[in-house]
Amino acid sequence: MLHVVLYQPEIPPNTGNIIRLCANTGFALHLVRPLGFEMDDKRLRRAGLDYREWQAVSIHDHWQGFIDAAQPGRVFGLSTRGRRRHTEVGYRPGDALVFGPETRGLPDGMRALIGAENLLRLPMQPESRSLNLSNAAAVVVYEAWRQLDFAGGA
Repeated sequence: MLHVVLYQPEIPPNTGNIIRLCANTGFALHLVRPLGFEMDDKRLRRAGLDYREWQAVSIHDHWQGFIDAAQPGRVFGLSTRGRRRHTEVGYRPGDALVFGPETRGLPDGMRALIGAENLLRLPMQPESRSLNLSNAAAVVVYEAWRQLDFAGGA
């Protein structure tokens, strides 16, 4: 299993969509506070449908709380400033995929902590700024899962 980490997510429907994504792929979902919403937000429930019942979501007060609880093998951050494409990594069980807040992406401190060699990017047109968080997460999650031969999937 891999970990999807939303670092300080702000928009409930994105998190709801990612709850559903993780429920369907078997990836663990972690949220690192502060959150821009309450977990009972109706927009979160609507986007996640009933998948919230099937997908455990771990909420951590800070980054170190996630590290201590999950003990990920490797940590990859997604950023428009990443040097490598998300397809240039050989994903392994236990890896963590970290996505930053929707309005500002991974902060400088988080990018430094993760390290430039572990910052990944999604290819886009040169004039594009970014993809929607839940879309970006789906692209990377399915690439990682594909590399693992869709382990656990039907």
